Amino acid sequence: MSDRYFDDFAVGERIVTPGVTLTESQIIDFALRYDPQPFHIDVEAAKASNYGGLIASGFQTLAIGFRMALETGAFRACGMGSPGFDELRWLKPVRPGDTLHSELEVVEKTPSRSKPDRGMLRIKYRIVNQRGEDVITFTSMHLVRRKVELG
Repeated sequence: MSDRYFDDFAVGERIVTPGVTLTESQIIDFALRYDPQPFHIDVEAAKASNYGGLIASGFQTLAIGFRMALETGAFRACGMGSPGFDELRWLKPVRPGDTLHSELEVVEKTPSRSKPDRGMLRIKYRIVNQRGEDVITFTSMHLVRRKVELG
């Protein structure tokens, strides 16, 4: 993907990422470090939980979904960080062997009034499993550079 800047994005534009398949060991490894709840780290305990089996941490799923978006290159030249997320929802458990992809839609773009070199994109994210089910949804604010014309 060629370098993009604030003015290159359009409201209504959609970006769909390639998929990533999670393994049991990836789920357990992440959870042991960052979210050590029994249904994330212990196969037998997970079977006895309300989930009926091992599931990925929502934080892992969120991070993977966001990384997939970054790997498209859409924000490579313009990304300046983010002030946060809105409306984060964990909708369905992610299990070993699930293949996820991210779908992004630009829902709003606002040029900065005080800093003309940047603007804010509000992007609705859907992280979707191989059955087409949303597993996570959220809206992210992306602070992005505007293209600077030389000369």
